[in-house]
Amino acid sequence: MKKIFDKVSEECSRNVTELYSTSFSLATKLLDKSIRQDIYNIYGFVRFADEIVDTFHDYPKKNLLDRFEKELYYAIKQKISLNPILNSFQITVNKYKIDKKLIKAFLKSMRWDLEKKIYKNEADYKEYIYGSADVVGLMCLNVFVKGDLKEYSKLKLAAISLGSAFQKVNFLRDLNSDFELLNRTYFPGLDVENFDENSKIKIIEEIETDFKIALEGIYKLPSEARFGVYTAYKYYSRLLKKLKKTPSIKIKKSRIRVPNYEKMGVLAKSYLKYHLKLL
Repeated sequence: MKKIFDKVSEECSRNVTELYSTSFSLATKLLDKSIRQDIYNIYGFVRFADEIVDTFHDYPKKNLLDRFEKELYYAIKQKISLNPILNSFQITVNKYKIDKKLIKAFLKSMRWDLEKKIYKNEADYKEYIYGSADVVGLMCLNVFVKGDLKEYSKLKLAAISLGSAFQKVNFLRDLNSDFELLNRTYFPGLDVENFDENSKIKIIEEIETDFKIALEGIYKLPSEARFGVYTAYKYYSRLLKKLKKTPSIKIKKSRIRVPNYEKMGVLAKSYLKYHLKLL
């Protein structure tokens, strides 16, 4: 009974989302039920690949990623995998005919995390962000528009901009841990040890430009997706505001967070705006 196995697989993806990311899990729950599970399926795949390169330090990461990728393509072709995370992901990939180029770009960036520690030029930096974040946004966009290529094309730039903004906020928030624990520096030309207010402002202005483009697209999303994506946007905007107000020396030494009560505030305001049909 593959239906039962598929259900178990999708439950695994939902559990992964809820256990690894409270903010993403919250935003996903605000999506319409018709598309919610597919977003869990995408997140489960992305999270497990990220775990391989970021946390499995006592294991052969490259071998694990090689095996994960090989099993992934088998799963997509055969429409089954005994790995429940890959099985649930292939369901979504095949349902919406998600372009394998997006998946390949994502895995390329994951491999760069095994090899590259410093991004010295703008081209590599942009390619890494495209593969690690933008394509994830594009996979989700496939789901949001339910495979409609015309709508996908219209909203593609906004989805890329939102993915870039989210990732750059993560980079800025995790500046200390990426450098201290993983010996990584993503922003090109940035000397973390001499990170100052000018460096911070330059990065924040870049993120604000991405957010501006993204917001225009969020308003045009199908109603099934708009509330959840807008709430995620508002959460990251709140985090960016906190980073903007935080001295650069503190960002360099600690991880800045949005407290749970503020997250609930973001949710309440987003819901009110959506309920009043202002969104």
